[in-house]
Amino acid sequence: MKIAIGIISLFLGLLVLLQSCTVRTASHMLGDQATSDAGAVGILVGFLFFVGGAFSFGLPAVAMIVFAVAALLGFAASAAGSFADLTLWAFVALAFAVGSFFIWRSARKAKVEQGNG
Repeated sequence: MKIAIGIISLFLGLLVLLQSCTVRTASHMLGDQATSDAGAVGILVGFLFFVGGAFSFGLPAVAMIVFAVAALLGFAASAAGSFADLTLWAFVALAFAVGSFFIWRSARKAKVEQGNG
């Protein structure tokens, strides 16, 4: 499961970055400051998807924290601006954070059982 979260989040990170760059550029050209700011936060969320995906392979606890931060930023920016797709990316980041939590927990349990056995 950690490989799936890692690979999917790397690809989605690229998608979020491209979409957010487009939204930021277009809204800046149209003079919509709130959506432009939300696009800037979307760029950060896309970068956090990359970082979380990279950490999910070896350090799922760190990935869980990174995905949770991405979700919080996504929810905050989508509430402030009119970049509605950022809400979707925030829910995806939240799902990845929950998945990373379960990966971390199962790895920790396996390590404890290995130490006791």
